[in-house]
Amino acid sequence: MKLLYGALLIAQAAAAASSHGTFASPGNDVRLKFRYWLPDASVDTDTVVKDIEEAGAIGAGGVELLGLYNYGGSLAPQPDGADWATYGFGTPAFNTLFKASLQSARNTGMVFDFALGPSQGQGVPAKTTDEGLHWDLAPFNVSVPSNGTYNGQIPGWETGELVSLVSARVVNTSTIVNPASSLFSTPANNATRLVLATESLVDHTDVISADGMVSLSFNVSEHYSYRLFAYYQYQDLVKNLDIYENTTGSIFDNGSYTVDHFSARGAQTTIDFWENYILNDTDIKALLQEVGRYGWEDSIEIKSNISWSPSIPDIFEQINGYQLRKFLPLMMYGNNNPGVQPSYPGTLECVLDSEGQGQGYVNDFRAALEKGYQNYLDTLSAWLEGLGLGYSAQVSYNLPLNMEVSINHVVAPECESLAFNNNIDGYRQFSGVANVAQKNVVSNEMGANLEKAFALPLSELLGQINTAFAGGVNQIVLHGQSYTGNYHETTWPGYTSFFMLFAESYYNKQPAWGHGLSDAIDYVSRNQYILQAGQPRTDIALYNGVSMTDPQLETLYPTDDLTKAGYTYTYLSPANFNISQASVSDGLLAPESPAYRAIIVTSDQNVTWAGVMQLQQHANAGLPVIFSGGFPGYYPNGESTDKAAVYAALRMLGGSQNVYATGSGQTASKLQQLNLTPRVAVHTNGTWYPVLRTDNSTDYLFILSRDSDSRGYLTVSSTKTPYLLDSWTGKRRPLLHYQRRGNTTEIPLHLAANQTVAFAFSNELWSEIETPYLHALRVPSNVLGYNYSTSGGLLLHRSTDPCDDCIFQLSNGTSYDLSLNSTSLTSHLRNWTLIAEHWEAPNNISDAAIQAVKRNTTHHLDTLVSWLDIPGLQNASGLGYYSSSFSWPPSPAYIVDGAYLTFPKIAQGIKVTVNGHDVGPLDFTNPRVDIGPYLTSGANEVTAIVPTLMWNYVRSIYDEIEISGIAPLLSDPLPDRVDNGLIGEVKIIPYVTTRYMI
Repeated sequence: MKLLYGALLIAQAAAAASSHGTFASPGNDVRLKFRYWLPDASVDTDTVVKDIEEAGAIGAGGVELLGLYNYGGSLAPQPDGADWATYGFGTPAFNTLFKASLQSARNTGMVFDFALGPSQGQGVPAKTTDEGLHWDLAPFNVSVPSNGTYNGQIPGWETGELVSLVSARVVNTSTIVNPASSLFSTPANNATRLVLATESLVDHTDVISADGMVSLSFNVSEHYSYRLFAYYQYQDLVKNLDIYENTTGSIFDNGSYTVDHFSARGAQTTIDFWENYILNDTDIKALLQEVGRYGWEDSIEIKSNISWSPSIPDIFEQINGYQLRKFLPLMMYGNNNPGVQPSYPGTLECVLDSEGQGQGYVNDFRAALEKGYQNYLDTLSAWLEGLGLGYSAQVSYNLPLNMEVSINHVVAPECESLAFNNNIDGYRQFSGVANVAQKNVVSNEMGANLEKAFALPLSELLGQINTAFAGGVNQIVLHGQSYTGNYHETTWPGYTSFFMLFAESYYNKQPAWGHGLSDAIDYVSRNQYILQAGQPRTDIALYNGVSMTDPQLETLYPTDDLTKAGYTYTYLSPANFNISQASVSDGLLAPESPAYRAIIVTSDQNVTWAGVMQLQQHANAGLPVIFSGGFPGYYPNGESTDKAAVYAALRMLGGSQNVYATGSGQTASKLQQLNLTPRVAVHTNGTWYPVLRTDNSTDYLFILSRDSDSRGYLTVSSTKTPYLLDSWTGKRRPLLHYQRRGNTTEIPLHLAANQTVAFAFSNELWSEIETPYLHALRVPSNVLGYNYSTSGGLLLHRSTDPCDDCIFQLSNGTSYDLSLNSTSLTSHLRNWTLIAEHWEAPNNISDAAIQAVKRNTTHHLDTLVSWLDIPGLQNASGLGYYSSSFSWPPSPAYIVDGAYLTFPKIAQGIKVTVNGHDVGPLDFTNPRVDIGPYLTSGANEVTAIVPTLMWNYVRSIYDEIEISGIAPLLSDPLPDRVDNGLIGEVKIIPYVTTRYMI
């Protein structure tokens, strides 16, 4: 089995390499994908097929089909006309549509992912007697009477199968407040905190009678009391779609049941459903094996009292060496779903009066949950691999577990921008173990922005995507593509996921769909081509030993010294050191990927004895270990008493070779003292994030400039020939301006806020690219751009603007003065004509299949301002057709050869022509293009087609909108209107061409 699995991985890797395409034209395997929101299987199949085809036509590489339904239980009632029993997940109608979607993907060459169940994919239709359905652990408690005697039935009897009855002496009681949650609209909630005497915990489970009666006596005092705690396991039959039909007599009558996520048995319930109700169609199975990539599961949104499975007590004892039962009072708070139950972690928190308050037992409980969850993941992974597919999941998302421990148990681990809050440090907590385990794909569900429906600019989305890329993500799945046809009780603008609570609906009712989105998709896909090439190279591993990942992924490394110097880092859990690839060789941890050069342990981390031993082994093998801010704390385990041993081991480790200490925030300085320079050092007045990957003889480098316009330079540990890769146009060319210093290459840069740039370093790259023998050491500020060919030499475009230092110097020492005796000829385009194409609802607003009713108004603008400032356009959305003209040449007294056209930053997309010639895609953050080839003597016309966000118009008809029978769920008052259109200055910057043979 292992040999077959290894062969499968090799074959998949070879297939992936051959299907990646080129940088200019990435293959569908590495392109951006859309999550496709399917309302249910009653929708028009031809429309679904058309939607998938249209996604491919604008550049998406694939779709991730999710039967959302948008109804069931507390979410919303079924709209009139909907019929789950007939059109639900896995019904014949669903399978027909599923097959047509697969055929559409095959016909268009797209890849196809699919949710393993409806809604979040957490479960499937099933019989209520199925033992693989979700389990809960119900807690009950009662105070022992003041006389110290308890005779009677134990609390909660007959709730389910009794797991344990525990008594404990209460030494202190207090109240705690669980904060309110704005995301889930839940109020603050009080809970009671009990401090229990450690030695008083006693398990009485074995003395309970068959009818739940017990007789117990305790030594009481006026200073303390006793309490009994009873715990029952039961299947709560919670549903990921809570629907009751009871019409067909089949498992499709009652919605979809959530499965047990802490056992292989829960995974088997999902597998059995697929085998019996979907894959029994041999055509579907064959199509999945042909075009399918990943079976997928979304964020885990299961509510419970305590995360549980009947397998947990046995797992707990196997891995911890003692029984769980008497310690269950410590598990009844904060061990349900911290992501979706933040205000309700439990009504009773019990802690011990000993040092650590019993946290070690909680840590051991979570370790057992992790093992059960890994059994669930491994079972689904093995099944999907047997079908020739992979498993993608948002690993541990919302569970009370250490996310990093289980990421390596799926083929394509996925995170989500919603919880990661655009935080690069948070993404690094996810990507580290994926890189060590050599996962080719680190996926991200991108763009689920709260209350930004129809109001999320592409520029903001791209900023979030670039942030994820900087944190180690390399595959974007956009949240999400919407069904374009009519649906039950749904008005224009059509079916919208989550009732407009989250962004974004990507479909042809968004003006950017056909006027700008394809450029953004190509940009993202080309960067994914780079970021999926070869293996990552990361400078530093940060130790992260926790029992539960913060659901909001807060920053763990609080100072910016590493980032300012250009050090790249990701996080590893101690459990990740057990991955086979996590060895140390030649002073590198995980030498194949990502080849960490040191590991850092900060003082706010906690370590076990085993963790210290692992660090000691790494140091002995030659890996630098750095303690930042002092020694870490102690990570307790339940019944172990090795705290003294841990600190003794830490002291021994601290005196070992290759182990160093430094102050908090001084880690970068210590690394530099050790000559462990970053592979890509940054020197800038802003903040730049490098991502480096190595693929055979080629190194790829992606740089993000965050938040502000900035200047500086990179020092790259390479002497290979550098090439500039334009992710917007797909063009590749040799880099003109750089300098070699020893074994490094120094590259000057000027980047706009949120701008990215990409490079390749290779001596064997792209034989079709002509590479000059010389390069430039100095390039003055008046050089706007350049072109190079072997026959034509280097053509420099220099503006007529003055410069302080106009010396151009080549790598052979030759210098040239590029100053011009002229005044600046830069001009601003004014006197614009704007034809605003209004996109509006049809007269029959229930006809949601219509793209839009369109009408035009004309506006004359001296300067380019927001539509909010143009009479008649404040509530308008659609397309702006802008036009203006200028005379060429600008001055008969001076000969110029061409010009650059610059636009203000682009919010939502743009298509520009000059004299009818399409100038190609523009960088949203720095829109500038050489228009020299398109200029003619006399009048020259510039046109720009600019899509707007739809929110301003949608907001104006908000009260008329209905989705699946209910009104949208945005807050009151509604979010404000947004700026639309071109805003700012458009410039014409003439240039003179100078030729050099280099």
